[in-house]
Amino acid sequence: MPPEDNPADSGRRQGTDSATLERHFGSASGLLPLWIAEPSVELAPELVEVLSERSASGWYGYETRPESIIQAFWEWMLNRHGWDGSELRTQVSPSVGTSIGVLIDELTDPGDGVIIQPPVFTDFKTLISSAGRTVVKSGLENGDHGYQIDFEDLAIKAADPKNRMLILCSPHNPVGRVWTGQELSRVASICAEHDVFVLADEIHADITIAPSSFHPFATASAGHDVAWAATHGPIKTFGLAGVCDTLLVTSRDDVADRFDRRSSQLHLTRNNVFGLAAFETAYRKGDAWLGDFLALIEDNLSVLRDNLPKDIGLVPLEGTYLAWLDLRKLGLDVPEIPKWLAAEAGLALSPGHWFGREGAGYARMTIAVPTDTVERAARSLQRAVNR
Repeated sequence: MPPEDNPADSGRRQGTDSATLERHFGSASGLLPLWIAEPSVELAPELVEVLSERSASGWYGYETRPESIIQAFWEWMLNRHGWDGSELRTQVSPSVGTSIGVLIDELTDPGDGVIIQPPVFTDFKTLISSAGRTVVKSGLENGDHGYQIDFEDLAIKAADPKNRMLILCSPHNPVGRVWTGQELSRVASICAEHDVFVLADEIHADITIAPSSFHPFATASAGHDVAWAATHGPIKTFGLAGVCDTLLVTSRDDVADRFDRRSSQLHLTRNNVFGLAAFETAYRKGDAWLGDFLALIEDNLSVLRDNLPKDIGLVPLEGTYLAWLDLRKLGLDVPEIPKWLAAEAGLALSPGHWFGREGAGYARMTIAVPTDTVERAARSLQRAVNR
């Protein structure tokens, strides 16, 4: 997986254009953009080849989505994670956000509470608020052993009958936790007791760092009468967010039927011919590339850990390719952190407070980049701290 051109040189990448960088970081000149949660390396050659072949066909009209696409996903899940989806309903969705937005509308009423566990992916809060629902925070605890679920607080929030849904980020973006089967089972027990629907965003399922391993909420919740759905797809694993659809998986026919009706109403399942080609190819031919990619993530994590200045901490990373940096020892005011990173280190990183006030003093950095890019970022942080 040889390095590609510096990601800062490609204005077509999301979040790397000068206007976006200027708006968020106060400058665009010379910034190294490591704030977007997607790979910036050469992707699987099989994907490049199939997309090139599809482009050369000269036909871009409607195509029927073959059943083999869903079959490819479940064969992948069974082989990599031991998860058998034969008894589950699997549906196509344009995006994770689409799935969450539709299920919030379908399964809750205006004014109802939807629980999140910050610091957490920023769009969750927006999706809840824009639907006229109430954002209910059950923040993660950050202690000597890293981030943990506050089960006592979660039980209190779940016991409120107005709180109807939990959005569970698993693996967790941005703190990098891969929840254990025992942790997920306890979440399931709490939500089953209080009739809270669990919507598990599992889009980073394939990106775990040994010895951690992904546990589907579906299997971890076995034995608990809890209603759930989960989001999946190849977009984060294979860098296909601009091409491919995602999937919604559930054991509940009523949930699947309601999603089907809304999908039909809004034409959410209109397919993209390039997405069809890439989706199946990723799951059928991407295993070797993913092995190399995960090895790169582990190498980059070691490089970053070994070269950060002593005043910047690195939260243990179990999953995703998103490093969660602890900058609290620098003594900066929270709004100044992204400006300091840009002006002094030349880095565009996601400031932690974007993920909720629980993330104040932290910053998220993608390490799904060539190793020399991680080395460059670490050197830049060293120089900035030593000034």
